[in-house]
Amino acid sequence: MIDRVFLNHPRHVNESYAEHAVFASGFALRLFLAGGAALVHAVIPCLFEKTASRMIAQMYARTSNRG
Repeated sequence: MIDRVFLNHPRHVNESYAEHAVFASGFALRLFLAGGAALVHAVIPCLFEKTASRMIAQMYARTSNRG
């Protein structure tokens, strides 16, 4: 059960649990920052015009070939 819950997915993407935790945490932080840029852009459209979309495209490129 613990193996299935905590280890199957990291193994599927060829990472240890710790490596996957670091990668996923960094990904979550970047999503948070992209969301913040989009929120600022919603209020002041001349700021961060392409920041969120660029960040998301970069994140997609990093994850599209995993597992």
